[in-house]
Amino acid sequence: MSLNKLEPLLADKLSELQQGICKGNEKIITGMRAGTGGFGTRYFLEGYRDRAFLRMNSNSYLGLAVHPQVIKAETQAAEQFGTGPGAVRFISGTYRPHIELEQQLAEFHGRESAMLFSSAYTTMLGVLPQFITTDTLVVSDALNHNCIINAIRLSHPVGKEIYAHADLTTLNNILESYQGRVKRVCLVTDGIFSMRGDYAQLDKINACCKRHEHAYEQGIISIVDDSHGVGAFGQTGRGTEEYSQGRADILIATLGKAFGVNGGYVVSSSTVIAYLRETSPFYIYSNPITPAEAVAASTALAIVNSPEGLHLLDKLRKFSVRLRSGLEQLGFETLPGEHPIVPILIRDTKKTSALVAHLLAHNILVTGLNYPVVPEGEQEIRLQVCAEHSEMDIDYLLAKLADF
Repeated sequence: MSLNKLEPLLADKLSELQQGICKGNEKIITGMRAGTGGFGTRYFLEGYRDRAFLRMNSNSYLGLAVHPQVIKAETQAAEQFGTGPGAVRFISGTYRPHIELEQQLAEFHGRESAMLFSSAYTTMLGVLPQFITTDTLVVSDALNHNCIINAIRLSHPVGKEIYAHADLTTLNNILESYQGRVKRVCLVTDGIFSMRGDYAQLDKINACCKRHEHAYEQGIISIVDDSHGVGAFGQTGRGTEEYSQGRADILIATLGKAFGVNGGYVVSSSTVIAYLRETSPFYIYSNPITPAEAVAASTALAIVNSPEGLHLLDKLRKFSVRLRSGLEQLGFETLPGEHPIVPILIRDTKKTSALVAHLLAHNILVTGLNYPVVPEGEQEIRLQVCAEHSEMDIDYLLAKLADF
Protein backbone atom coordinates (compact mmCIF):
# COMPACT_ATOMS: atom_id res chain seq x y z
CA MET A 1 0.00 0.00 0.00
CA SER A 2 1.06 3.60 -0.60
CA LEU A 3 -0.19 7.14 -1.09
CA ASN A 4 1.15 7.35 -4.64
CA LYS A 5 -2.26 7.25 -6.30
CA LEU A 6 -4.01 9.44 -3.75
CA GLU A 7 -1.52 12.29 -3.38
CA PRO A 8 -1.91 13.64 -6.95
CA LEU A 9 -5.66 13.88 -6.37
CA LEU A 10 -5.10 15.72 -3.10
CA ALA A 11 -2.64 18.07 -4.83
CA ASP A 12 -5.27 18.86 -7.47
CA LYS A 13 -7.81 19.60 -4.75
CA LEU A 14 -5.36 21.89 -2.97
CA SER A 15 -4.77 23.72 -6.22
CA GLU A 16 -8.52 24.28 -6.55
CA LEU A 17 -8.73 25.58 -2.99
CA GLN A 18 -5.93 28.03 -3.63
CA GLN A 19 -8.15 29.78 -6.17
CA GLY A 20 -10.13 31.37 -3.39
CA ILE A 21 -10.85 29.50 -0.16
CA CYS A 22 -7.46 28.10 0.83
CA LYS A 23 -6.51 29.34 4.30
CA GLY A 24 -2.79 29.41 3.42
CA ASN A 25 0.09 29.46 5.86
CA GLU A 26 -0.84 30.11 9.45
CA LYS A 27 0.67 33.04 11.29
CA ILE A 28 2.52 31.63 14.30
CA ILE A 29 2.49 33.62 17.53
CA THR A 30 5.86 33.34 19.25
CA GLY A 31 5.32 35.64 22.20
CA MET A 32 3.47 38.61 23.61
CA ARG A 33 4.23 41.84 25.41
CA ALA A 34 2.14 43.60 28.02
CA GLY A 35 0.79 46.99 27.08
CA THR A 36 3.07 50.03 27.46
CA GLY A 37 2.75 53.76 26.90
CA GLY A 38 -1.03 53.70 26.81
CA PHE A 39 -1.21 50.90 24.24
CA GLY A 40 -2.54 47.41 24.91
CA THR A 41 -1.00 43.95 24.54
CA ARG A 42 1.20 43.28 21.50
CA TYR A 43 2.00 39.95 19.84
CA PHE A 44 5.09 38.67 18.02
CA LEU A 45 4.94 36.45 14.94
CA GLU A 46 7.37 33.97 13.48
CA GLY A 47 9.14 35.44 10.45
CA TYR A 48 8.46 39.08 11.39
CA ARG A 49 11.52 39.60 13.60
CA ASP A 50 10.85 42.06 16.41
CA ARG A 51 7.67 43.62 14.99
CA ALA A 52 4.93 43.84 17.63
CA PHE A 53 1.36 43.45 16.35
CA LEU A 54 -1.97 44.81 17.51
CA ARG A 55 -4.33 41.82 17.38
CA MET A 56 -7.76 42.84 16.07
CA ASN A 57 -8.90 39.30 15.26
CA SER A 58 -9.01 37.55 18.62
CA ASN A 59 -12.05 35.89 20.22
CA SER A 60 -10.67 36.53 23.72
CA TYR A 61 -13.13 39.37 24.20
CA LEU A 62 -12.55 40.03 27.91
CA GLY A 63 -8.82 39.32 27.92
CA LEU A 64 -9.30 36.58 30.50
CA ALA A 65 -6.82 34.26 28.78
CA VAL A 66 -4.06 36.44 30.24
CA HIS A 67 -5.79 37.33 33.51
CA PRO A 68 -3.42 36.59 36.44
CA GLN A 69 -6.13 34.88 38.50
CA VAL A 70 -7.12 32.58 35.64
CA ILE A 71 -3.50 31.66 34.90
CA LYS A 72 -2.76 31.03 38.60
CA ALA A 73 -5.88 28.89 38.99
CA GLU A 74 -5.00 26.69 36.02
CA THR A 75 -1.37 26.36 37.11
CA GLN A 76 -2.28 25.25 40.62
CA ALA A 77 -4.92 22.83 39.33
CA ALA A 78 -2.44 21.27 36.87
CA GLU A 79 -0.07 20.68 39.75
CA GLN A 80 -2.88 19.04 41.72
CA PHE A 81 -4.58 16.98 38.98
CA GLY A 82 -1.97 16.70 36.22
CA THR A 83 -2.06 17.93 32.64
CA GLY A 84 -4.77 15.65 31.24
CA PRO A 85 -7.89 13.75 32.35
CA GLY A 86 -6.51 10.35 31.34
CA ALA A 87 -9.86 8.91 30.24
CA VAL A 88 -13.29 9.71 28.89
CA ARG A 89 -15.88 10.84 31.40
CA PHE A 90 -17.75 7.56 31.98
CA ILE A 91 -14.59 5.54 32.62
CA SER A 92 -12.46 7.58 35.03
CA GLY A 93 -12.16 10.99 33.37
CA THR A 94 -14.64 12.92 35.51
CA TYR A 95 -12.97 15.14 38.13
CA ARG A 96 -14.52 17.31 40.79
CA PRO A 97 -13.66 20.51 38.81
CA HIS A 98 -15.77 19.23 35.89
CA ILE A 99 -18.80 18.75 38.11
CA GLU A 100 -18.36 22.10 39.83
CA LEU A 101 -17.99 23.95 36.53
CA GLU A 102 -21.12 22.30 35.11
CA GLN A 103 -23.09 23.34 38.19
CA GLN A 104 -21.77 26.91 37.90
CA LEU A 105 -22.62 27.15 34.19
CA ALA A 106 -26.15 25.88 34.80
CA GLU A 107 -26.62 28.49 37.53
CA PHE A 108 -25.10 31.25 35.36
CA HIS A 109 -27.65 30.56 32.64
CA GLY A 110 -30.59 29.85 34.93
CA ARG A 111 -30.88 26.22 33.83
CA GLU A 112 -31.25 22.94 35.68
CA SER A 113 -28.17 21.26 34.26
CA ALA A 114 -25.06 21.68 32.10
CA MET A 115 -22.65 19.37 30.29
CA LEU A 116 -19.08 19.97 29.11
CA PHE A 117 -17.58 19.05 25.73
CA SER A 118 -14.06 19.43 24.35
CA SER A 119 -15.11 22.44 22.20
CA ALA A 120 -18.20 24.37 21.14
CA TYR A 121 -17.90 22.90 17.65
CA THR A 122 -18.06 19.36 18.98
CA THR A 123 -20.87 20.41 21.32
CA MET A 124 -23.07 21.30 18.35
CA LEU A 125 -22.08 18.10 16.53
CA GLY A 126 -22.80 16.12 19.67
CA VAL A 127 -26.11 17.77 20.54
CA LEU A 128 -28.13 18.65 17.44
CA PRO A 129 -28.25 15.17 15.80
CA GLN A 130 -29.59 13.66 19.04
CA PHE A 131 -32.83 15.62 18.61
CA ILE A 132 -33.37 14.96 14.91
CA THR A 133 -35.35 11.92 13.84
CA THR A 134 -36.83 10.80 10.53
CA ASP A 135 -39.99 12.64 11.62
CA THR A 136 -38.15 15.93 12.28
CA LEU A 137 -37.93 19.09 10.20
CA VAL A 138 -34.78 21.17 10.73
CA VAL A 139 -35.07 24.91 10.19
CA SER A 140 -31.85 26.94 10.04
CA ASP A 141 -30.80 30.56 9.49
CA ALA A 142 -28.88 31.07 6.24
CA LEU A 143 -25.88 32.60 8.04
CA ASN A 144 -25.49 29.89 10.67
CA HIS A 145 -21.98 28.75 11.58
CA ASN A 146 -20.27 25.82 9.86
CA CYS A 147 -20.71 23.66 12.99
CA ILE A 148 -24.49 23.87 12.58
CA ILE A 149 -24.26 23.06 8.88
CA ASN A 150 -22.17 19.97 9.57
CA ALA A 151 -24.34 18.90 12.50
CA ILE A 152 -27.34 18.90 10.17
CA ARG A 153 -25.34 16.85 7.64
CA LEU A 154 -24.71 14.25 10.35
CA SER A 155 -28.45 13.96 10.93
CA HIS A 156 -31.26 12.37 8.96
CA PRO A 157 -34.21 14.76 9.13
CA VAL A 158 -37.29 14.27 7.01
CA GLY A 159 -36.80 17.83 5.76
CA LYS A 160 -34.43 20.80 5.94
CA GLU A 161 -35.41 24.42 5.38
CA ILE A 162 -33.08 27.43 5.31
CA TYR A 163 -34.62 30.85 5.84
CA ALA A 164 -32.93 34.03 4.65
CA HIS A 165 -30.90 35.63 7.42
CA ALA A 166 -33.19 36.96 10.17
CA ASP A 167 -36.23 36.69 7.87
CA LEU A 168 -38.99 35.92 10.36
CA THR A 169 -41.70 36.14 7.71
CA THR A 170 -40.14 33.24 5.84
CA LEU A 171 -39.66 31.36 9.12
CA ASN A 172 -43.35 31.79 9.87
CA ASN A 173 -44.30 30.55 6.40
CA ILE A 174 -42.09 27.47 6.76
CA LEU A 175 -43.64 26.54 10.11
CA GLU A 176 -47.10 27.04 8.68
CA SER A 177 -46.47 24.98 5.57
CA TYR A 178 -45.16 21.89 7.41
CA GLN A 179 -48.11 21.51 9.76
CA GLY A 180 -49.40 17.96 9.57
CA ARG A 181 -46.35 16.79 7.61
CA VAL A 182 -43.82 16.22 10.41
CA LYS A 183 -44.02 15.43 14.12
CA ARG A 184 -41.19 17.62 15.40
CA VAL A 185 -39.45 20.83 14.37
CA CYS A 186 -35.91 21.65 15.44
CA LEU A 187 -35.07 25.30 14.93
CA VAL A 188 -31.37 26.05 15.14
CA THR A 189 -29.61 29.39 14.99
CA ASP A 190 -26.52 31.25 16.04
CA GLY A 191 -27.04 33.76 18.82
CA ILE A 192 -24.38 36.16 17.57
CA PHE A 193 -23.54 35.66 13.89
CA SER A 194 -19.79 35.39 13.75
CA MET A 195 -19.14 37.20 10.48
CA ARG A 196 -21.35 40.21 11.18
CA GLY A 197 -21.77 40.66 14.93
CA ASP A 198 -25.55 40.95 14.67
CA TYR A 199 -27.83 38.82 16.80
CA ALA A 200 -30.82 36.48 16.50
CA GLN A 201 -34.01 38.10 17.78
CA LEU A 202 -34.82 35.22 20.07
CA ASP A 203 -37.88 36.91 21.55
CA LYS A 204 -39.49 37.19 18.11
CA ILE A 205 -38.30 33.75 17.02
CA ASN A 206 -39.87 32.25 20.14
CA ALA A 207 -43.13 34.07 19.53
CA CYS A 208 -43.21 32.73 15.98
CA CYS A 209 -42.58 29.17 17.17
CA LYS A 210 -45.24 29.38 19.88
CA ARG A 211 -47.85 30.37 17.29
CA HIS A 212 -47.31 27.05 15.50
CA GLU A 213 -46.21 24.63 18.22
CA HIS A 214 -49.73 23.29 18.79
CA ALA A 215 -49.72 21.87 15.26
CA TYR A 216 -46.74 19.57 15.83
CA GLU A 217 -47.18 16.35 17.80
CA GLN A 218 -43.69 16.56 19.38
CA GLY A 219 -43.49 20.33 19.43
CA ILE A 220 -40.90 22.85 18.26
CA ILE A 221 -37.56 23.00 20.05
CA SER A 222 -34.98 25.76 19.70
CA ILE A 223 -31.23 25.14 19.82
CA VAL A 224 -29.06 28.27 19.95
CA ASP A 225 -25.27 28.47 19.62
CA ASP A 226 -24.24 31.65 21.39
CA SER A 227 -20.48 31.08 21.43
CA HIS A 228 -19.72 34.68 20.42
CA GLY A 229 -22.40 36.10 22.71
CA VAL A 230 -21.93 34.55 26.14
CA GLY A 231 -19.44 36.55 28.16
CA ALA A 232 -19.25 39.34 25.59
CA PHE A 233 -22.84 40.53 25.06
CA GLY A 234 -25.67 41.63 27.31
CA GLN A 235 -25.50 43.78 30.40
CA THR A 236 -24.07 40.98 32.56
CA GLY A 237 -22.49 38.87 29.81
CA ARG A 238 -25.27 36.33 29.50
CA GLY A 239 -25.34 36.81 25.78
CA THR A 240 -28.09 36.97 23.21
CA GLU A 241 -30.72 35.60 25.60
CA GLU A 242 -30.14 38.51 27.97
CA TYR A 243 -29.98 41.12 25.21
CA SER A 244 -33.04 39.93 23.26
CA GLN A 245 -35.06 38.77 26.27
CA GLY A 246 -35.60 35.42 24.53
CA ARG A 247 -34.73 31.97 25.77
CA ALA A 248 -33.47 28.85 23.99
CA ASP A 249 -34.72 25.41 24.89
CA ILE A 250 -31.15 24.17 24.49
CA LEU A 251 -28.27 26.67 24.71
CA ILE A 252 -24.76 25.90 23.44
CA ALA A 253 -21.75 28.10 24.13
CA THR A 254 -17.98 28.04 24.49
CA LEU A 255 -15.33 28.50 27.13
CA GLY A 256 -12.80 29.38 24.43
CA LYS A 257 -13.83 32.92 23.59
CA ALA A 258 -14.86 35.43 26.28
CA PHE A 259 -13.96 33.04 29.09
CA GLY A 260 -10.48 32.66 27.63
CA VAL A 261 -9.91 28.97 28.32
CA ASN A 262 -10.91 25.91 26.25
CA GLY A 263 -13.97 23.73 25.75
CA GLY A 264 -17.67 23.96 24.99
CA TYR A 265 -20.88 23.26 26.86
CA VAL A 266 -24.64 22.89 26.66
CA VAL A 267 -27.25 23.92 29.23
CA SER A 268 -30.87 22.82 29.39
CA SER A 269 -33.28 20.85 31.57
CA SER A 270 -31.98 17.99 33.68
CA THR A 271 -33.84 15.49 31.47
CA VAL A 272 -32.24 16.82 28.28
CA ILE A 273 -28.73 16.76 29.76
CA ALA A 274 -29.20 13.25 31.21
CA TYR A 275 -30.33 12.07 27.76
CA LEU A 276 -27.27 13.66 26.09
CA ARG A 277 -24.85 12.05 28.54
CA GLU A 278 -26.15 8.65 27.42
CA THR A 279 -26.45 9.32 23.68
CA SER A 280 -23.94 11.93 22.46
CA PRO A 281 -20.85 10.20 20.98
CA PHE A 282 -18.75 13.38 21.15
CA TYR A 283 -19.24 13.30 24.92
CA ILE A 284 -19.14 9.56 25.54
CA TYR A 285 -16.10 8.68 23.44
CA SER A 286 -13.94 11.80 23.67
CA ASN A 287 -11.80 13.08 26.52
CA PRO A 288 -13.15 16.11 28.38
CA ILE A 289 -11.26 19.33 28.90
CA THR A 290 -8.55 18.95 31.50
CA PRO A 291 -9.35 19.43 35.20
CA ALA A 292 -7.01 22.43 35.16
CA GLU A 293 -8.94 23.99 32.28
CA ALA A 294 -12.16 23.43 34.20
CA VAL A 295 -10.73 25.25 37.23
CA ALA A 296 -9.51 28.09 35.00
CA ALA A 297 -12.97 28.33 33.40
CA SER A 298 -14.63 28.44 36.84
CA THR A 299 -12.31 31.29 37.78
CA ALA A 300 -13.09 33.15 34.55
CA LEU A 301 -16.82 32.64 35.10
CA ALA A 302 -16.52 34.05 38.62
CA ILE A 303 -14.75 37.13 37.21
CA VAL A 304 -17.50 37.68 34.64
CA ASN A 305 -20.02 37.38 37.48
CA SER A 306 -18.23 40.01 39.57
CA PRO A 307 -17.96 43.83 39.56
CA GLU A 308 -14.71 43.41 37.63
CA GLY A 309 -16.62 41.51 34.96
CA LEU A 310 -19.21 44.27 34.68
CA HIS A 311 -16.36 46.76 34.28
CA LEU A 312 -14.77 44.69 31.50
CA LEU A 313 -18.11 44.37 29.71
CA ASP A 314 -18.69 48.11 29.97
CA LYS A 315 -15.21 48.76 28.59
CA LEU A 316 -15.88 46.35 25.73
CA ARG A 317 -19.13 48.14 24.82
CA LYS A 318 -17.50 51.58 24.93
CA PHE A 319 -14.59 50.52 22.72
CA SER A 320 -16.98 48.86 20.27
CA VAL A 321 -19.00 52.07 20.03
CA ARG A 322 -15.80 54.08 19.59
CA LEU A 323 -14.67 51.86 16.73
CA ARG A 324 -18.05 51.84 14.94
CA SER A 325 -18.35 55.61 15.27
CA GLY A 326 -14.83 56.10 13.95
CA LEU A 327 -15.46 53.84 10.96
CA GLU A 328 -18.62 55.74 10.07
CA GLN A 329 -16.80 59.07 10.30
CA LEU A 330 -14.16 57.74 7.91
CA GLY A 331 -16.84 56.70 5.44
CA PHE A 332 -16.51 52.94 5.90
CA GLU A 333 -19.62 50.80 5.78
CA THR A 334 -20.31 48.79 8.93
CA LEU A 335 -23.28 47.38 10.82
CA PRO A 336 -24.90 48.95 13.88
CA GLY A 337 -24.87 47.14 17.20
CA GLU A 338 -23.14 46.71 20.54
CA HIS A 339 -21.26 43.47 19.95
CA PRO A 340 -17.43 43.64 19.75
CA ILE A 341 -17.46 42.01 16.28
CA VAL A 342 -17.31 45.08 14.05
CA PRO A 343 -17.34 44.32 10.32
CA ILE A 344 -16.06 46.64 7.60
CA LEU A 345 -18.12 45.83 4.52
CA ILE A 346 -15.74 46.33 1.58
CA ARG A 347 -17.77 44.35 -1.00
CA ASP A 348 -14.78 43.87 -3.29
CA THR A 349 -12.15 41.11 -3.17
CA LYS A 350 -9.17 43.15 -4.35
CA LYS A 351 -9.91 46.05 -2.03
CA THR A 352 -10.41 43.70 0.92
CA SER A 353 -7.08 41.96 0.31
CA ALA A 354 -5.34 45.30 -0.18
CA LEU A 355 -6.68 46.68 3.10
CA VAL A 356 -5.63 43.55 5.01
CA ALA A 357 -2.12 43.94 3.57
CA HIS A 358 -2.08 47.66 4.39
CA LEU A 359 -2.96 47.02 8.02
CA LEU A 360 -0.44 44.17 8.31
CA ALA A 361 2.25 46.53 7.03
CA HIS A 362 1.35 48.79 9.97
CA ASN A 363 1.49 45.94 12.49
CA ILE A 364 -2.24 45.31 12.77
CA LEU A 365 -3.69 41.80 12.45
CA VAL A 366 -7.19 41.55 10.96
CA THR A 367 -9.26 38.89 9.22
CA GLY A 368 -10.36 39.44 5.63
CA LEU A 369 -13.27 37.45 4.21
CA ASN A 370 -13.42 37.21 0.44
CA TYR A 371 -15.47 35.41 -2.19
CA PRO A 372 -16.15 32.46 -2.24
CA VAL A 373 -15.83 32.25 1.57
CA VAL A 374 -18.59 34.88 1.60
CA PRO A 375 -21.00 35.62 -1.28
CA GLU A 376 -19.92 38.01 -4.03
CA GLY A 377 -20.63 41.54 -2.85
CA GLU A 378 -20.37 40.60 0.86
CA GLN A 379 -16.56 40.79 1.13
CA GLU A 380 -15.53 42.24 4.47
CA ILE A 381 -12.90 42.67 7.13
CA ARG A 382 -13.97 41.40 10.54
CA LEU A 383 -12.59 43.47 13.38
CA GLN A 384 -12.90 42.20 16.95
CA VAL A 385 -12.59 44.46 19.95
CA CYS A 386 -11.16 43.05 23.19
CA ALA A 387 -10.97 44.43 26.70
CA GLU A 388 -7.17 44.15 26.57
CA HIS A 389 -7.22 46.89 23.92
CA SER A 390 -6.88 50.54 24.89
CA GLU A 391 -8.40 53.71 23.50
CA MET A 392 -5.05 54.42 21.89
CA ASP A 393 -5.21 51.04 20.12
CA ILE A 394 -8.62 51.86 18.64
CA ASP A 395 -7.44 55.32 17.60
CA TYR A 396 -4.25 53.88 16.05
CA LEU A 397 -6.33 51.43 14.00
CA LEU A 398 -8.64 54.21 12.84
CA ALA A 399 -5.66 56.38 11.89
CA LYS A 400 -4.21 53.62 9.72
CA LEU A 401 -7.60 53.00 8.12
CA ALA A 402 -7.78 56.72 7.32
CA ASP A 403 -4.46 56.39 5.48
CA PHE A 404 -5.78 53.69 3.15
